[in-house]
Amino acid sequence: MAHYIARFMKDVLGENGHEAEICQRSVEIEASCLTDAAELAKAKFCETENVGDWLLHADRVHIADAEFPS
Repeated sequence: MAHYIARFMKDVLGENGHEAEICQRSVEIEASCLTDAAELAKAKFCETENVGDWLLHADRVHIADAEFPS
């Protein structure tokens, strides 16, 4: 199993009128592939945030390999 970090990102408009990308939550996931990691992360996010759809709190999810090369 590979180790992944999922970051749930949302675009918000600041008081200055400029848009900023904000990380709503980071989730660590172990999965066999990137696709499985994304689905597991979405389910974990919904459970943690107590929502039925992760898109209610985030615009996108970025999945990155958390393994560091030796």
